[in-house]
Amino acid sequence: MKVYYDDEVDALYLKLGDEIPEGAIEISEGVNIDTTSKDKIVGIEILNASKKIDLKTILSYTLEFDKDLITQKTD
Repeated sequence: MKVYYDDEVDALYLKLGDEIPEGAIEISEGVNIDTTSKDKIVGIEILNASKKIDLKTILSYTLEFDKDLITQKTD
């Protein structure tokens, strides 16, 4: 997933895949789901993003690892 934010227009885009969207479904005013022709979700666009979500949570990240997976790979 890639996250793009344009502060000039206050728009956030979450790119969920490499496919090119062929359509969009508006799920609420200013929130659109980009889809392929086979209804695969490839992106989410949020207009007026700072008014709809806390941008600090989406523009920062934390990595969490399953200790069991790390142990299995190093054994």
